[in-house]
Amino acid sequence: MNQFFSSMTSRIFLILVGGTVISGALVFTLAEYERKDLALQIRSRHAAERVQQLILSLEAVPKDSRGSIIAINEHSGIHTDLTNSSTIIGTPTSSDFSEALKHILGDDRTISAFERWGADCPIRHPEEFPPNEIKHCQTVFTSLKDGTPIRLDIAFRDLPPPPFRGPFPFNVLAFLLIISILALIVAHIATKPLRRLAQAARDLGRNIEHHPLPTKHGSREVREASIAFNSMQTSIRNHIQERTYMLAAIAHDLQTPLTRLRLRLEKVKDTELRSMLISDLAATQNMVKEGLDFAQTMNKEEPFESIDLDSLVEAICNDAIDAGCQVTHKGRIGRTIMASPGALRRCISNLVDNAVKYGKYAEIHVRQEKSMVIISIVDGGSGIPKDQLESVFEPFKRIEDSRSRSTGGTGLGLTIARIIAGRHRGTIKLENKDNGQSGLIATLELPIS
Repeated sequence: MNQFFSSMTSRIFLILVGGTVISGALVFTLAEYERKDLALQIRSRHAAERVQQLILSLEAVPKDSRGSIIAINEHSGIHTDLTNSSTIIGTPTSSDFSEALKHILGDDRTISAFERWGADCPIRHPEEFPPNEIKHCQTVFTSLKDGTPIRLDIAFRDLPPPPFRGPFPFNVLAFLLIISILALIVAHIATKPLRRLAQAARDLGRNIEHHPLPTKHGSREVREASIAFNSMQTSIRNHIQERTYMLAAIAHDLQTPLTRLRLRLEKVKDTELRSMLISDLAATQNMVKEGLDFAQTMNKEEPFESIDLDSLVEAICNDAIDAGCQVTHKGRIGRTIMASPGALRRCISNLVDNAVKYGKYAEIHVRQEKSMVIISIVDGGSGIPKDQLESVFEPFKRIEDSRSRSTGGTGLGLTIARIIAGRHRGTIKLENKDNGQSGLIATLELPIS
């Protein structure tokens, strides 16, 4: 779940869907409010017209016939009293009904309207009225043209909004589905340049000569980002090429004087001194050669493919054992990973060689933790001071106390191993044993996919 919310696509998707749903809910709420308000106005207008018709009917017939008209309107929810001149305690209310009634009957009548709730309120449809519902009515005091006072109690029903029925739920689901699809499309389009830029950065890390990003497609911001990325790639490539050319020139220029120096060293009569000088000269030539190879091979691309890590580690162990090294292997993951076979083999071999060279033996432990492969290589050496565990990854860096020059090497093994691990989106760290024993643990972590 955390991985879902950490994605830019999912965040944009949720923002768009959430914002649209909230906006839709607000629109539906306002529309429902307007519908209820319009329905109330219509009901109030209709009730006022019914009162008008009743009053006009009472004024049009003789007084003896008014009782029958009153009885007829009792069934429609209007209680009429022509004899009760009682009043209601309170202040007359101004409502849509009272305003409509005053507008229909005219300003020549005195009209007082009260809104009431109680058991004495009439009801319009007795058979449909819930037994526990409180009665609601409008009470109007006015008079007929002949001066007869009249009190009218008009029944009102506070009907709840109708439940979701008919096509409404299907319309809401269709609305959410369409909005979700549109939001997903927008999120995908918005994050596509970021994914392409991330892929280009990974390709650049594997091969500095990778094709540049296209700069003629996409929005203006995307084109500007592509141009900036290509410019950065060009600058890095030029810098690396200059460094490689410089190292190649140094290596080439050193070959002739080193060769002359070796020839002259052969003439040294002191056998022991001659042997030491030639050994130092050979180490110098080897360092120049490996430095040049390091600069060149780190810029080459090797395609990723599915490899059997267990078989690769086992082959590295067998090669080391055949060379007379003390190497053991424990653990298996039983699955393949995506990697560059040659580069990964060199990475693990460098760690094993480093352990055997400086720690006498190497124990390789392979295990899987969630989506990562953990390869731990333990040696029996004297370890490395804690404050220098990171510095040994620097090119040509060696710890003289425990990694003396008598063991040979150029100090590039760990540097190359870390660079290869980084190209595989992995890490390498060193730590001393924490159980009181001497030795160093090199841990290589790689993603499975």
